[in-house]
Amino acid sequence: MNRPFWGKNVLITAGATREKLDPVRYFTNHSTGKMGFAVAEVAKRAGANVTLITSTRERLVPPGVNAVYVGSAEEMYAAVKENQAKQDAFVMTAAVADYTPQFVSEQKIKKQPGDFKIEMKRTKDILADIGETKTANQVVVGFAAETENIRENALKKLASKKADFIVANDITDAGAGFGTDTNIVTIYGANGSEESFPLLDKSEVAKEIVKRITSRLEQK
Repeated sequence: MNRPFWGKNVLITAGATREKLDPVRYFTNHSTGKMGFAVAEVAKRAGANVTLITSTRERLVPPGVNAVYVGSAEEMYAAVKENQAKQDAFVMTAAVADYTPQFVSEQKIKKQPGDFKIEMKRTKDILADIGETKTANQVVVGFAAETENIRENALKKLASKKADFIVANDITDAGAGFGTDTNIVTIYGANGSEESFPLLDKSEVAKEIVKRITSRLEQK
């Protein structure tokens, strides 16, 4: 069996972060972690040592994968940084919250007359941090889930995050949104490469991602 990742260390983030407002409420998004779990399984089968950092507890972790469970964006950032140095590749599929409540109530917030406003603050940009601090031998893959201007936004993200690849999709396309078993992606490379794929099972998309990481590692 061909195992191009044999002995490599791969860190994958998956799922939605949860930003706590009070003991019973939090902000999140529709990400289910399916894409990240698919990459974890494919990478493990290819021989990698896989660390999966995720908030998703509803899915079975692929055999042999080391799962690190987190909740908030801050917790995910801390877990990624703790495991950063030893990695050969990063696949950042998680839908990390851009904002989190400025203040978290220790008690349940009770309903009051009138409107209710919540002050939000920026979270740390995990992909940008990893792109900025990666070594010359590390490969970074980011994801761009978009609803418009897919190519423009993906290329902008590729450059600003200093990633090696950005996997972009239009979440309004049938079969490409959150929670599906399939995806329709275009993979953009920092070397100018651009390849679009038809509707594929997420495991097949994962294989395409692993293939490109393998090629990039061989060039470093």
